[in-house]
Amino acid sequence: MARPIWAGTLSFGLLNIPVSLMPGERKSRISFRMLDARDNSAVRYDRVNAETGEQVPWKDVVKAYEYEKNKYVVLEPEDIKSAAPLGKEAVEIEAFVDEASIPPQYFEKPYVLVPGKKAEKGYVLLRQTLKSTGKIGIGRVVIRAREYLCAVMPQGDALLLLLLRFEEELVDISEYKLPAGNAGEYRVSEKELAMAKQLIGSMADKWQPGKFHDEFEQRLGAVIKKRLKSKGSIANVDKKSEVEEDATTNVVDFMSLLQKSLASNKRTPAKTTKSAAKKPARTTTKAAAKNTATRKHAARRSA
Repeated sequence: MARPIWAGTLSFGLLNIPVSLMPGERKSRISFRMLDARDNSAVRYDRVNAETGEQVPWKDVVKAYEYEKNKYVVLEPEDIKSAAPLGKEAVEIEAFVDEASIPPQYFEKPYVLVPGKKAEKGYVLLRQTLKSTGKIGIGRVVIRAREYLCAVMPQGDALLLLLLRFEEELVDISEYKLPAGNAGEYRVSEKELAMAKQLIGSMADKWQPGKFHDEFEQRLGAVIKKRLKSKGSIANVDKKSEVEEDATTNVVDFMSLLQKSLASNKRTPAKTTKSAAKKPARTTTKAAAKNTATRKHAARRSA
């Protein structure tokens, strides 16, 4: 079961509702590890000095802002902490707006608000009031030392918290050359509009998210499964070549966590296509590479 990101309060006016902020999405994308094709050793991401080419230890890495080309101002940890919001676990609703008034590009990431013990009454009160009024709450929330704009809206028995993008994060669509004006100005006839409406009406359906799946991930999972069953298709990475904690970056650590998540996530692979079935499995183990080299050497000697 997912763990709460934090436990705090949801407040509007004088009402405070104890809640837990829970993840609202589950990512299961297949990720890859990069290996050296010559010997199947793991490829590391190192922190390297651009001038000397030497590796830089973590203790000597600082954060800096590039205010001009190749000109930086170094920030101390205290500087960043001073700009960070107060680490209070709370969602403070500042206003209620019509749900339809927020354009879709503002919505970014979903979370679920779960009521704390003996907090069901306040939770249900806010949920039912939002449903009956068609309003959603707009406020701010602090997640991992960073403040976000957010919206609180009802869905079924739940109150969802959706992170919102700030206006300055969005591109003004007026920057793009778009076909403005009436349809007639682009020689779109009434008959064409009528036929398009008829086509849309014939394809109209209820939103059923369960009908749509990440088919690429399923096909890729089937390919990986086939490779695993093929003889000599598993590359054995030496433990010595594994990235140590002191010599790694956040990117490598993150990919490792994704691989562990993938291993625990059971997926039903899609059917393998005929073209994929005909494609021979590529041998990637060190032993297989060694055998191939031996056979070539013996052939040259006999010749």
